[in-house]
Amino acid sequence: MLTFAVGDVHGCLPLLDALLAKVADHAAERRHRLVFLGDYIDRGPASAGVVARLRGLQADPERDVVCLMGNHEDLLLRATMRSAMLQNWLVNGGDATLASYRATQVAEIPPDDLDWIARLPTSFEDGRRCFVHAGLNPDVQDRAAQSDLDRLWIRERFLASDRDFGRLVVHGHTPRADGRPEIRPNRINVDTAAVYGGCLTAAIFDDATDAPLGFLHAR
Repeated sequence: MLTFAVGDVHGCLPLLDALLAKVADHAAERRHRLVFLGDYIDRGPASAGVVARLRGLQADPERDVVCLMGNHEDLLLRATMRSAMLQNWLVNGGDATLASYRATQVAEIPPDDLDWIARLPTSFEDGRRCFVHAGLNPDVQDRAAQSDLDRLWIRERFLASDRDFGRLVVHGHTPRADGRPEIRPNRINVDTAAVYGGCLTAAIFDDATDAPLGFLHAR
């Protein structure tokens, strides 16, 4: 079985569709899973379209699709619950999300989409790898004890750590300035800055080895 782990989409629907076509070509008839690492919304022009596409993929009984929450989904949810958080979301790309829904306020985003976002998990494991949006706290020994806050938001402490987390950690969250995946012994970063003019990347894994077999890119 193949697993394709997709980095931060950020409303870049044409790149997502192009990458999905490459995944289909690469997998051919082979059974495969899609793992999306979060940050589907904000900054790019088509957040509503990206959410619709992912929800459609998950609704297909012939597909195996995991969608994780990212920190931008978390920002949106916070904005719906606390008015004090609204401006923080807007200045971090939420204005583009509202525009994609043709909405003027967060209350106009369809409740079904908000419910889907609220139910997104913050991690997924396949027996060889741990998939999260941002990373893991190197000071917490038990992966099951990691907080959602760290899984969604951690950056420097995780990126600087060479700790073995017991699984290869596959993540996004921190865009790569060079537009290339970052490959470390303990982690793989597949946020290749799609919304900043880079590409959208999927890492390819199988059940026999921890490390990626390669990468697919859509530009």
